Amino acid sequence: MGAGWVAGVSRARALTSQLLGAAAARELAASASLAQAMRSLAGSPYREATAADSSLGDAQRAVAAALLWNLRVLAGWLPPGGARMLRPLAAGFEIANVEARLRSFAGTAPPPAYRLGALGTASRRLERADSADALRRTLATSPWGDPGAGTPWAVCVGMRMAAAARTAAVRPARTWAEGRAALLTAREMFVHGRVLPAPVRVRAADVLGDGVLAASDFRDFHARLPSGARWAVEGVDDPADLWRAEARWWAVVGRDAQDMLRGSAYGTVTVVGAVAALSVDAWRVRAALELAAHGGGPMEVFDDLVG
Repeated sequence: MGAGWVAGVSRARALTSQLLGAAAARELAASASLAQAMRSLAGSPYREATAADSSLGDAQRAVAAALLWNLRVLAGWLPPGGARMLRPLAAGFEIANVEARLRSFAGTAPPPAYRLGALGTASRRLERADSADALRRTLATSPWGDPGAGTPWAVCVGMRMAAAARTAAVRPARTWAEGRAALLTAREMFVHGRVLPAPVRVRAADVLGDGVLAASDFRDFHARLPSGARWAVEGVDDPADLWRAEARWWAVVGRDAQDMLRGSAYGTVTVVGAVAALSVDAWRVRAALELAAHGGGPMEVFDDLVG
């Protein structure tokens, strides 16, 4: 293991030592107001979310930005191959930028774009696109691939499936990616009743197998999933309950991440575990702020969300 990996793993462990943690996030969720919750974050890694005039959306975005900053710091400590490995794990930020850009074409003022630096896949080119069709063309000539259409839905679902497929190539994260692809496909097919665009179907089949897309109903879909993905929808009988499975996905990722970080090895597993732990912590804090903004609790809702 080269010096770059040793330094990167050391930095990864240092970053995860600052996590707020599940217990503190639960206390945050019980806050009587968003303002109270934000004051509680003043001494945390999410202190940028504490501006007095912040809305819920502003505070949640600041939490996400803090996560992105930590991922960029970590990428800077890794050798070039390690930094490239992090790109699919940070893909959600580039997707969020594109979603905001699509809304801007419809007249909604977008928030400031997340700055991904070395974690971006096609960020600068996508920022120059001036229509949904231009975004599609840019995606088609990038590692994101063609989403199959220029509609906002096709672009977004195409990017999400591409992110799952790219993450599946990061071996320590493959099971998470398979679960994410299963949840995305199930929601589109059985909640929204949509047929995935052809290129998206190809990527879904690459991750989940061809047979899954031929499922006649949700029960059949579950039976056709490969073992690496079936866990994500285990125990869900009604597609309307997929939100619980999506929340459980985060809980599983969080537990896996802690297992990865317990080892003493200096390598990709520890780095991927750190990225997952940082991401889950930010997700918990964002969920806690949501509950605090509605007066705190009921805590059963938070417990259902975070597992």
